[in-house]
Amino acid sequence: MSRLNVGNLFNENEDGAPVVSGISTFSSPNYFVPPSGSTVQRPSNPGEGMIRFNTDSGHLEYYTGELWVDVITNNNELGDTTQSTSNSATGTGTRGLFAGGYLTAPNTPGACFNNVDAITVETLGNSMDFNNLTGSFMGGGQCADRTRALYAGGKGPTSSSSDNANISFCTIASRGDYADSGFDLSTSVSCRGTSNSTRGLFGSFISPYADTIDYVTIQSLGTAQDFGNLTEVRGYGMAVSSPVRAVWAGGINNPTNLGTNVIDYVTLSTTGNAQDFGDLTNSAYESGCANSSTRGVIAGGTGFNKNIDFFTIATTGNAQNFGNLDTLTKSGKGGVCSNTRGVFAGGFLSPTSPSTNIMEYITIAATGNAVDFGDLQGFARRISQSGVSNGHGGL
Repeated sequence: MSRLNVGNLFNENEDGAPVVSGISTFSSPNYFVPPSGSTVQRPSNPGEGMIRFNTDSGHLEYYTGELWVDVITNNNELGDTTQSTSNSATGTGTRGLFAGGYLTAPNTPGACFNNVDAITVETLGNSMDFNNLTGSFMGGGQCADRTRALYAGGKGPTSSSSDNANISFCTIASRGDYADSGFDLSTSVSCRGTSNSTRGLFGSFISPYADTIDYVTIQSLGTAQDFGNLTEVRGYGMAVSSPVRAVWAGGINNPTNLGTNVIDYVTLSTTGNAQDFGDLTNSAYESGCANSSTRGVIAGGTGFNKNIDFFTIATTGNAQNFGNLDTLTKSGKGGVCSNTRGVFAGGFLSPTSPSTNIMEYITIAATGNAVDFGDLQGFARRISQSGVSNGHGGL
């Protein structure tokens, strides 16, 4: 066995590390510094097993042969045993957050709120009061990695107020309130967000309707950058993601103000315009969303009523019928998920019952009808565009 003691080791050009082949053992009582760089600086032709430190995400990452994946050391099984046993969050698992929204009659119609509710997706029960947004908002785009949740845009303190471009964030494991990042979306609009473990995307903008897609790096943030454009101008759409792809579905087409059934997709690690994926079984908007790493689910919403659709994210083609919601119907729903379960909450029921606090769940890999999960705490609400978790299928 040979032994080599060195301080620094470079290739012949002194612009990178050498290739070490064969069986090698490194030992030190101190530390090992791997190659590092931003997401943009990743190798153009990576090999399976490559490892590096991503300065954008603040994590080690490795290349699987298909994509870069974070080396995660934090515990994502979260819960709060101080809560009532009727609350979902007393159990441990994936933490889902429903942030903001607005009230309907008989409460103060159009009044927005800053409440953020939390559930443990793998359990059953009511939500708990988790923390607060930086203001009373509805319609903001939301996305998350395993530790941080973002809330971008929206409007408030009423549903008819002017738009807000701010991007705020919170730590999902903590109950500290959302904080202003100091950065903004490219324009002051409501939107729908989705993400993988590194990058958050926002699209399907409203006020005015736009085909714009913005993106940020979740851990380092910064003012949102232009990613590309959807295939058509529309707002109030839905979005899901795998670690590789983001998919937008449905919405209201502008200038007709009619619902659309169009499904688009982009590759998260690049930039560029969306491509046509297929169609939903019917036009829909303000629906709930959930996804595993392979399947996207769209539930309820105007045009869908109780219908639930699904599609395979890695392919293209039209959506298929999954089943039906139980009591939830119409628009204004939020959705959170783990890699196996989706939970849909709130929204508009009917002209005689404008909104609800009901939550229902599905098993994403199966098909069938939704089942009662519990209730949002405190009051009924419309929470369109709402919902993130630290264990969704995009991670």
